[in-house]
Amino acid sequence: MPVKLGSKLLPENAEARIEIIPLIDIMFFLLAAFMLVSLSLVSLKSVPVNLPTATLATPETLRSFANLSVDKAGLVFLDRSPVGQHELVTALSAWHKTNATLRVLISGDEDTRHGDMIRVLDLVRQVGIEKVAFEIRTPSVSPAP
Repeated sequence: MPVKLGSKLLPENAEARIEIIPLIDIMFFLLAAFMLVSLSLVSLKSVPVNLPTATLATPETLRSFANLSVDKAGLVFLDRSPVGQHELVTALSAWHKTNATLRVLISGDEDTRHGDMIRVLDLVRQVGIEKVAFEIRTPSVSPAP
């Protein structure tokens, strides 16, 4: 008498199935993990400055941007490395040639002189970049007395 191999729990015509619900859960977890990591990398590209506040500001997502920081002494930093005026213009024009939709985010310390910020803005506009934003922080909500 021949020996029959197989499980007694499954019927003979049962087909293998791939359960999709656990796969969807894993994909959402990976998506959330990559989003959190990418958001933490954004803050690593700028010099820490004391940002001014604005009440009517809306947060903007950062995709293709160059990060410029101006400290209170007037020094300009391009992605955490100090640059002079000529180096800044050269680097921005090279980026602008490869990416026509390049956006520039300027972060200035609260105590930075207005003239230093306008000088940096003028250099950015001189290259031909039209999409420029200033980084600010939203005011903290204080409880009413």
